[in-house]
Amino acid sequence: MADAKSLTVPKGVTGVLVFADGSAVFGRGFGAVGEAVGELCFNTSITGYQEIMTDPSYAGQIINFTFPHIGNVGTNPDDVEADSPHALGCIVRQDVTEPSNFRNVEPFDQWMQEKGRIGLAGVDTRALTRMIRLKGAPNVVIAHDPEGKFDIAALAEKAAGWPGLEGMDLAIEVTGTERPWKDGVWRLGFGYGVGEAGDERPHVVAIDYGAKNNIFRNLVKAGARVTVLPATATFEQVMEQKPDGLFLSNGPGDPAATGGYAVSVIKQALEAEVPIFGICLGHQLLGLAVGAKTVKMHQGHRGANHPVKRLEDGLVEITSMNHGFAVDADTLPANVKPTHVSLFDGSNCGIELTDRKAFSVQYHPEASPGPQDSFYLFQRFVEGLK
Repeated sequence: MADAKSLTVPKGVTGVLVFADGSAVFGRGFGAVGEAVGELCFNTSITGYQEIMTDPSYAGQIINFTFPHIGNVGTNPDDVEADSPHALGCIVRQDVTEPSNFRNVEPFDQWMQEKGRIGLAGVDTRALTRMIRLKGAPNVVIAHDPEGKFDIAALAEKAAGWPGLEGMDLAIEVTGTERPWKDGVWRLGFGYGVGEAGDERPHVVAIDYGAKNNIFRNLVKAGARVTVLPATATFEQVMEQKPDGLFLSNGPGDPAATGGYAVSVIKQALEAEVPIFGICLGHQLLGLAVGAKTVKMHQGHRGANHPVKRLEDGLVEITSMNHGFAVDADTLPANVKPTHVSLFDGSNCGIELTDRKAFSVQYHPEASPGPQDSFYLFQRFVEGLK
């Protein structure tokens, strides 16, 4: 890190990461020119950077990739999880090279520029990761200027003035509109398939708090007919769809803030005995709806290699995660049992109600990117609706 008091930008620098205390990390900017303020986090995935950058759960965050070679396979229109990127920017070790993949349509740095996202290369990303693990996820500004003109003091002031993710409802900003969902899971040479069966399929209403597209695709693959509703959907709007089951999606921000309008809907659905399946933010919101509390984590879990133990039989799933808040297992009521636990830090990764057909997991079971250990959850939910 540069001297917090010197404010001198080294020669040849075109990108910078500035912390609230005035310290800075210099490098080579790529992608869009400009600046963005958000929370710095790290992701341990070695593939799937395009899916990660477009994951709505990353709204308000800047991603420090631990894998050094990001961008080497380019980008394409199939490997996206939303219409546009939601991560504010990314930090990488090596410069983005020319893409080498038969599916490439556009180089990663060009894609970042077109999408208005800032990149910073030439940084010791492992050192940043260790810092986050030690001190927690900080508020930072990432900036890119081809001429290397940065006002470090002003950028530090901007980082210090950003309120942070705690107490912030971001689901309202990234949610989609009401729509039927038809696409199935993508396969090489076939594209996105669709469900062969029609209206006889169980009807799942999915509330979109910032969902990845592949979540909906896996519900279709598991045999469901899916209707997506926005995060602000009321209980009456949900029931107008005559759902066989209710799905609560992933999403960004503080679950307690989103819970201001979401929890009452979930409570009413539980009282009406509508079967429920939630993931990530949806897991946290289900936890709040049954009376538990959520807490801000020190560094969060982000990556495609997180081991989670299934408590009923001891099986370990390797999972994909992206969350900075967690359900406090010590606050779960008597009618809710923990079902999964992180083997990294012991935090809660799953719950199930004993008196209702409702369960949830903290991780992303759709494998985009990530392992496919947890697809059974979609099957379990949809099969339970038939």
